[in-house]
Amino acid sequence: MEEALLPLAMTSDPRPFNQQLPEPPDPRCVLEPQDNPELAPALVCALCCCFGIIYCCFGYRCFKAVMFLSGLLSGALVIFLLCHKERVLETQLSLEVSAGIALGIGLLCGLVTMLVRSVGLFLTGLLLGLTLGAGALLSTEPIYQPPSAWVPAGGLVGLALLGALLTLRWPRPFTVLGTALLGAAVLVACADYFLEGLALGSRLGQRLQALPALPPLCWYSWVLLGTWPALGALGALAQWKLMDEEHGGHANVVLSHQRRHLQLLRIRQQEAKWHRTSPGVGLCEGSYRRQLSPNTRNPADGLAPSYLQSLREHQLGPGSQGTAPHTVLDLDSDCGSTVPLTTPSGSTQT
Repeated sequence: MEEALLPLAMTSDPRPFNQQLPEPPDPRCVLEPQDNPELAPALVCALCCCFGIIYCCFGYRCFKAVMFLSGLLSGALVIFLLCHKERVLETQLSLEVSAGIALGIGLLCGLVTMLVRSVGLFLTGLLLGLTLGAGALLSTEPIYQPPSAWVPAGGLVGLALLGALLTLRWPRPFTVLGTALLGAAVLVACADYFLEGLALGSRLGQRLQALPALPPLCWYSWVLLGTWPALGALGALAQWKLMDEEHGGHANVVLSHQRRHLQLLRIRQQEAKWHRTSPGVGLCEGSYRRQLSPNTRNPADGLAPSYLQSLREHQLGPGSQGTAPHTVLDLDSDCGSTVPLTTPSGSTQT
């Protein structure tokens, strides 16, 4: 009896017949950096990397510069999008004209945020809230799908306003946190451009539009997204370390100024005490001896004692030596010695 031959079904996938063959990798998740990136976007990304490092590590230390850059970039980006995407005065502006208008208005916004501290803090809080909202949208993709585009938009606006209010209430900690997270986000976005052509940025736009049935992110996208909070934490720690060193140096300077001020006060008190003491008492008691200037000395101080004695005898006459009282003349301005102008009668007779 001949065995019946079953029909053979041909399929394009050989894995059901050979289970030992490995599953071919998804071509979307093969990490292939850009071979020849365009020059202008590459330069912009390199410049943004420098700004991101400054934001992440020196945000609070370079407060004025960071506020100026925040106002400049935010104002220029918003105005550029409005001028380039929308029609202004019934005409479509070219790229160069839109960039010029955006740069001018961005400079004005940067000056306002740098000079007005409250405006700069408000903008820093807004950026902090927007950064946290964008990270939350990307990280919750596998577990939550927004039903409408108003949900992510409302969440971003609410977080931005909350961050602005908190930054105005507690400027120092939230400025450190906001600049560190924003700088880390800029660095991650630049790495995303060079590695996968802004896949995370495209996915963020799709999440804001609440598009359904999105393909899952690749493994390296999740790695980049995970480095964002790590870089933010490192940047915040670096800023706190720099602030502690600056505060310690400032405290040492204040202490040195206080010590110098106390020394000056003591010297002035001693000088005032010396000036309040009478010259005669002070000199004779020996508390403070000071030499008089040559202009304030009496001219008689420089005369010889013998000349003064002969002058006294000439005035009193030769017969009045025995009855003349002893007159004492101070010959030393420092209350040193006293010399009698006339000698006793007993000594003259001998």
